[in-house]
Amino acid sequence: MPAPDTPPAPTTTTTDATEAGAVTSALTWRGRRLFRHGVPHRILSGGLHYFRVHPDLWRDRIRRLADLGLNTVDTYVPWNFHQPRQDEAPRFDGWRDVERFIRVVGEEGLDVVVRPGPYICAEWSNGGLPSWLTGRDVMIRSSDPGFTSAVGRWFDELVPRIAALQAAEGGPVVAVQVENEFGSFGDDHAYLRWNREALTTRGIMELLFTADGPTELMLDGGTLPGTLTAVTLGSKPDLARKLLAARRPGEPFVVAEFWNGWFDHWGERHHVREVESVVRTLDGIIADGGSVSVYMAHGGTNFGLWAGANEDQGRLQPTVTSYDSDAPVAEDGTLTAKFFAVREVLGARGPVRMPVRTPKLPPARVPLVHRADLLAGLRAVPAPTSTGPRPASFEQLGLDAGMVLHTAHPRIPAGEHRLVLTDVRDQALVFADGTLLGGADDFSVCGTGAVVRLEVLVESLGRVNYGPGIGRHKGLLGPVLVDRRIVQGWDSTPIALQEWSAADLARAVAAGSATTHAGFAVATIHVDTPADTFLALPGSSRGLVWVNGFLLGRYWKIGPQVTLYCPAPLLRAGENIVTVLELERLGGTLELRDRPELGPPEEYVEEFD
Repeated sequence: MPAPDTPPAPTTTTTDATEAGAVTSALTWRGRRLFRHGVPHRILSGGLHYFRVHPDLWRDRIRRLADLGLNTVDTYVPWNFHQPRQDEAPRFDGWRDVERFIRVVGEEGLDVVVRPGPYICAEWSNGGLPSWLTGRDVMIRSSDPGFTSAVGRWFDELVPRIAALQAAEGGPVVAVQVENEFGSFGDDHAYLRWNREALTTRGIMELLFTADGPTELMLDGGTLPGTLTAVTLGSKPDLARKLLAARRPGEPFVVAEFWNGWFDHWGERHHVREVESVVRTLDGIIADGGSVSVYMAHGGTNFGLWAGANEDQGRLQPTVTSYDSDAPVAEDGTLTAKFFAVREVLGARGPVRMPVRTPKLPPARVPLVHRADLLAGLRAVPAPTSTGPRPASFEQLGLDAGMVLHTAHPRIPAGEHRLVLTDVRDQALVFADGTLLGGADDFSVCGTGAVVRLEVLVESLGRVNYGPGIGRHKGLLGPVLVDRRIVQGWDSTPIALQEWSAADLARAVAAGSATTHAGFAVATIHVDTPADTFLALPGSSRGLVWVNGFLLGRYWKIGPQVTLYCPAPLLRAGENIVTVLELERLGGTLELRDRPELGPPEEYVEEFD
């Protein structure tokens, strides 16, 4: 007979293999309690995405999460980040080395929860799904064989890598999520069962779970018998606990995402969440043995063009470059007031090992020199051109992100005429014989009866990552009209900015003189010892920034974000080149700042309230 203070061992003789836990799995449950190798356990996890943090900083950020009082790190795996092109094998090297990331977490003494999707949301472009897949005629996130066969091939590459790092194999992976918040998307339970089987048949033996919002509708659509049900929320954990207890009696209370902050859209305000509100809700979650993942514990950055977008009544809401998310560990690693408050709630003991704030370059202002006009610079980078009667979409061109330059040669009769772009996804600049007409979709043009070189530069502002708009195509999708007449005969040239090499960038910068307000500019930063910095472009309007050939991300005068975080590993001792692609009006200065400016704050309010 066990001693009175010895916890009962989890039951393993039941028909529900997942609830009982296979004998090799680290995490099991019984009687609403979670166990790790038979010892009562509570998952205290934090969201940390390897794809949003420079690899040289992975260990630093992991240690900060450990100092926060967490025992687990969870990460999504974005399929499109690993396999942006269908004709190329998935990559797992460098920044994409998810196995190395998992091993580093284990080396720091923390467990890992992996959320492989294939859909991840995460405010990431297309919810992590490759645009080469969603551009096909397939029903995504469903039992459609066109979708599951592609996911199966991806899982063939990914899942065995995760399986080899499970706790059963001596690694740190203790749990794997089945799909992601499927109940807010669809109700194809056959697909959910397929997803679960796709994981187990490829070697996953650890705890499996689903995660959905705490509503009847979402739980109806997203849960599976025999698989632990977790919820995602920002408030009211008592109501979520009561709902789960009624629907899934005997299961432990697990919050797979506790939204202690929120993300931002361009043109809106910077979302924050008061520390007191976070502490109160977190305390309610972990009460009575509850488990939690703080989303995000450290948000990081949407480097390049990987930021996603949302939709509100047909209006696109592109996500900003920063993914700071008002997290306990800020975008640059700073330990915030929220960090110390959360640490106290979690009962962390011992000293905080990591510095509160990492070193920064001293503030400075350097000239931003305009080198080449916009169209000349874009045309200078070789790219295959598609010719057809109508403009080719991004998907038809095999382009995930960036821009497309469409060119046609209509004859416009003498007099005043309307030029209409009927369906632009997402933003366009229109030129006639090299002269900018503007950035709208309806113009008045004065024809002379001559042929006009009509050019339409279309920019994607981010692919939708949540809701029915996932997979929506990008480009000049509807006809271009002169009055009621369709302009036909187009050359479409993809501009794959995210894939540009240093040589491509150099070609663009050297394309010719600067005679307009937009185009390519450079600034030179001299650094003695590399350190973090924040870049600002006062007077500039909208565009992209590269640092030593690395695409840092998008800036936009509409805010809320003003500064772009540049981590120290992107810089080198000596001369550093910052290249700017400005689409509207270039300012004359690049500023280095020692603190971020993410915009005027607005308190986050949870959608389920």
